[in-house]
Amino acid sequence: MKLNIKRTLLVGIAFMTISSFWQLYDFAIPLMLKNDLGISDTVSGVVMSLDNILALFMLPLFGAISDKTMTKVGKRMPFIIVGTIATVVGMLLLPYAAASKSLPLFIVALGVVLIFVATYRSPAVALMPDITIKPLRSKGNAIINLMGAVGGVIALAGLTLLDPTKMGYYPVYLLIGGLMLLGLVVMMVTIRENQWAKEMAEDTIRYGVVEIEEDEDTHELPKDVKRSLTFILFSIAFWFMGYNAVISAFSRYATIQIGLSGSQASAILLVANVGAIFAFIPIGQFASKYGRKLTILIGVTLLAAVFLTAGFYTHFSPFLYVNFVLAGVAWAAINVNSLPMVLEMAKSGDVGKYTGLYYTFSMSAQIVTPILSGYLFDLIDYRVLFPYATFFVIVSFITMTQVKHGDQIVESVK
Repeated sequence: MKLNIKRTLLVGIAFMTISSFWQLYDFAIPLMLKNDLGISDTVSGVVMSLDNILALFMLPLFGAISDKTMTKVGKRMPFIIVGTIATVVGMLLLPYAAASKSLPLFIVALGVVLIFVATYRSPAVALMPDITIKPLRSKGNAIINLMGAVGGVIALAGLTLLDPTKMGYYPVYLLIGGLMLLGLVVMMVTIRENQWAKEMAEDTIRYGVVEIEEDEDTHELPKDVKRSLTFILFSIAFWFMGYNAVISAFSRYATIQIGLSGSQASAILLVANVGAIFAFIPIGQFASKYGRKLTILIGVTLLAAVFLTAGFYTHFSPFLYVNFVLAGVAWAAINVNSLPMVLEMAKSGDVGKYTGLYYTFSMSAQIVTPILSGYLFDLIDYRVLFPYATFFVIVSFITMTQVKHGDQIVESVK
């Protein structure tokens, strides 16, 4: 039993281009709203939350719809093809709308972008497990996450070289739009979704990998499996509550609470990404050998320790870099294995639906935690950030111990 790395890289192109798009979106849209369209920070904040709100409904919906779709090019590829093309068209209208200061056109273009990205995000992520046998999905997800990180780096490099504050938005938007279309062409030419999915199903039988069986009368998961699914979904929400609070508020915490410069704060966040990038592949291999649940629990323990100790720094210290490198490693251990554990509890025909469930809980946390943590910042001050994050990470450890299904060790499968 061996992961087909070439196929995994090819199906990971979709996630790479999506990640590249989101990096550009998060950087450029707030600037367009404020500088070009004169929108207040409050309204801008509402606009920037729309993608997460849409995701709550659309990711599980289109994941489930793609499960029931069957075409000559597969279940997921039609959504990826249409979604990518429509997203590129919409995103290329954004710089024109900003330059012409047309708020109605900007809103229409942004709506097109957010809707169509949401239609193909779950199908794009579900493509890897569709063609990958269950015990190898942690390794596969490690590669997918690495591809996503590469997409983010490409966008950041483009934003650095084609600085939109100096050169305007068209060059960098054309770069990312071109990358998305090029990636789509490569996928259309190389990916044989139906054939690869059929081979995965044959391998599942050949290696004796057990599929979850629903109750014949209720068509629901067995109660013990359903309980595990519930606990891991809440675990996902809790660790996103902690981690996202730190990532979204650290620049303010660093500059206001402990007196760091903006460049120091961004550099500290950057090393967390670097730590994750270098950890993805080893983490996937470790989880395949020793189990996903154990790997997640180690990651959660490390993340709690990192956040707890980070709260004791009252001024700049080089050890902050160490903390955030370890935070990146811990996050890789959690992130690489959580989606495969959820999908382990799904039948092969429900991969899109369960991928949508995963994103529903992670996105819900990312909507709630900035509001809740922001309220606590106003009520107390920024000192509450790391205790807040540590609390939710510890809660996720407790709920994760109650998960009894979804693990898989490659060596145990003959």
